[in-house]
Amino acid sequence: MIQQQPMPRLQATTNQRPRPSMKIIITGGSGFIGSALIQELLKDRHEIVVPSRSPDRVKSLPAGVRIVKWDARTAQGWGGEVDGADVIVNLAGEAIGPVPWIGDRKEKIRGSRVNAGQAIVEAIERATAKPRVLVQSSAIGYYGIHGAETLTEQSLAGTDFLSSVCLDWENSTSAVEKMGVRRVVYRTGLVLSRKGGFLPVIALPFRLFVGGKLGSGKQWFSWIHLEDEIAALKFLILNETARGVFNLTAPNPVRNADFARAVGKALGRPAAVPVPGFAMKLVLGEMGELLVLGGQRVAPEHLEQLGFQFRYPTIQAALQELYAR
Repeated sequence: MIQQQPMPRLQATTNQRPRPSMKIIITGGSGFIGSALIQELLKDRHEIVVPSRSPDRVKSLPAGVRIVKWDARTAQGWGGEVDGADVIVNLAGEAIGPVPWIGDRKEKIRGSRVNAGQAIVEAIERATAKPRVLVQSSAIGYYGIHGAETLTEQSLAGTDFLSSVCLDWENSTSAVEKMGVRRVVYRTGLVLSRKGGFLPVIALPFRLFVGGKLGSGKQWFSWIHLEDEIAALKFLILNETARGVFNLTAPNPVRNADFARAVGKALGRPAAVPVPGFAMKLVLGEMGELLVLGGQRVAPEHLEQLGFQFRYPTIQAALQELYAR
């Protein structure tokens, strides 16, 4: 059995200097990625502030995190926290899945991201002492559905709904660059963790001995282990040369059929029951088409150029760590 090792500490270099007791504001901090990032940042004794529309309902964050009220649309009330803050990480946005995109769902997905970004820009504009860096979240959905083509940060945006949402999401905070704030945009792949995200949904059929590839199995999955996701975010916060767009995906994407076999092997289950593509479309509609059956082969070119080293570069290593405990 593999013993879990502590997350590696980043080494200080000329361009990457840990700053003790930074004030870091994280919108969307109570979510899957935000909670994990906060846990890591608290190890370095940073001051963490999480804006929330319902502070009284936030129960999952650890002690030491300060929660402030915001409306996710303007700088009213919470905006003063930005004056003198060192870092803002913008993760705010309505969850994309797993329910179908019906009714006003699409409007909420787009509006929640754009409005939060505009609120952050307003707060930074008002601040006398502006943050050093803004980390803006996005997703590889930016690139749209592709075949075997390798996508890098220079690849163009797609034309489907998720592509347009990601484009608007990224652009919502672009104005801070003219204010002298270093801005990092990260496009995340499918984050693997046993505690949330995509993997538990995929793993459940395997646990019931009915797991297998989705659709044709030929579509590419661009994934990243949660520990590498958090380490990369911390790396981008601290590295003062990091600016622009970064793909947060492991360097070895896999086809869906290979991913299914790897999950089955990690769980000690067969991967022999394929899920028909029409079934995913029937259950999830357009979301199933884009998220599950489309596929993207994404490379973390800029991240590797800056010298970031993945702890889990292969799907076998990632799943072994997650399920060998």
